[in-house]
Amino acid sequence: MAKGVLIDLSGVLYVDRKLLPGAAQALERLNAAGIPYRFLTNTTRKPKRAILALLADLGVKVQDDQLFTPARAACDWLADHARAPHLLVHPDLEEDFAGCADQRPKAVVLGDMGPFFTYDVLNAAFRALDKGAPFLALAANRVFRDDDGELSMDAGAFVRALEFASGKKADLIGKPAPAFFAAAAASMGSDLGEVAMIGDDAEADVAGALAAGAERAILVRSGKYRPGDEDRVKPRPSAVVEGVAQAVDAVLADS
Repeated sequence: MAKGVLIDLSGVLYVDRKLLPGAAQALERLNAAGIPYRFLTNTTRKPKRAILALLADLGVKVQDDQLFTPARAACDWLADHARAPHLLVHPDLEEDFAGCADQRPKAVVLGDMGPFFTYDVLNAAFRALDKGAPFLALAANRVFRDDDGELSMDAGAFVRALEFASGKKADLIGKPAPAFFAAAAASMGSDLGEVAMIGDDAEADVAGALAAGAERAILVRSGKYRPGDEDRVKPRPSAVVEGVAQAVDAVLADS
């Protein structure tokens, strides 16, 4: 029985700034059942402030501590390791690192820069890595569903490029890093083995959560889902359903 639920955002609750059918009602049912939930996103083009504002515009009330982002986790890592960020992130995300110390040895922090990825930016990061800087990847997703409705390359390819050039493996901060899932579960007073994950990314959301020890992980056929995704990952999803409403139905049926 799940004592809490972890929910991805883009592609699960909303697509193209529009709430998906049944999403609001699904959250209401979790509230009525007294089951806590947290939102986990690998989005690294928008600051946390903008994500919260978007959810508010969609009528979804979310407290700051209910939303877990890779930038938040990276800032915690930097503080714990006495490092300052050498950022490869979208300019809009830079505000989430404003509180980080800047007079410490650097760690390379890579997110989805989109059109701001250039050779010079990547080469500067490579040189920092070559001189011993730690390497943090906010996320390493392969693709995401872009605003035009088509799939676009995500940050994973750029993570792999720097890993190849530097010979240094990145420490993954967002999904599917076990610590990312575990921190969200702990914030609900639960172990990861007591919570369910709902996502549209079979690899990062679903297989990642199960490998990390989640009680179950449900794949939804919305967002970036492509037919056959459930057969391309291990562990396989606990269930595959049409959308978040059906995923919550499955959680509540066993609670």
